[in-house]
Amino acid sequence: MLIVDAQVHIWAASTPQRPWPPRHKPHREVPLGKDELLREMDAAGVPVMVLVPHSLVHLIDRVAGRHPGLKLVMDHLSIPGGAKDEEAFRDLDRLLAIAKRPNVAVKATALPCFTEDAYPYRRLHAHLRRVYDAFGPRRIFWGTDLSRLPCSYREAVTMITGEIPWLTAEDKEWIMGRGVCEWLGWRLP
Repeated sequence: MLIVDAQVHIWAASTPQRPWPPRHKPHREVPLGKDELLREMDAAGVPVMVLVPHSLVHLIDRVAGRHPGLKLVMDHLSIPGGAKDEEAFRDLDRLLAIAKRPNVAVKATALPCFTEDAYPYRRLHAHLRRVYDAFGPRRIFWGTDLSRLPCSYREAVTMITGEIPWLTAEDKEWIMGRGVCEWLGWRLP
């Protein structure tokens, strides 16, 4: 199965020549550079990734409606799973309403960050099912946001590929890489 990580960041350390803005903080104490990212990917068996800068997508429904030929991807699927879930529930409901737009997909990235539950994060599974039912596996793109993960890269992979019993083998292929490749028009190996 092709695996594509749709959400990773790399960054350099803050220096006097190139300081980080005061309002931005890296996810880790030690910078995550390309070499460390590639080592992590190799160890987890993830051969392809998409490097994504932070973006705001607050007008996605209006843009998708006005431009039905434009393919849009919602950044950071925030789903409830921890003790402070009320805002996440509202966010998820708003997201599911946008699923009516066939030109909108969603990134299921950084999922372990949205729960106080431990691996395999079973408290997230029912919420992920709601997203699956709304968007379908062809419009859900898995990713890690590796620098924020409270688990190993491998566990972020196997959470989807081995721990969610209702996902079929074909669903996993779409979610783990085929979907984002086809969405972007990338040739599959």
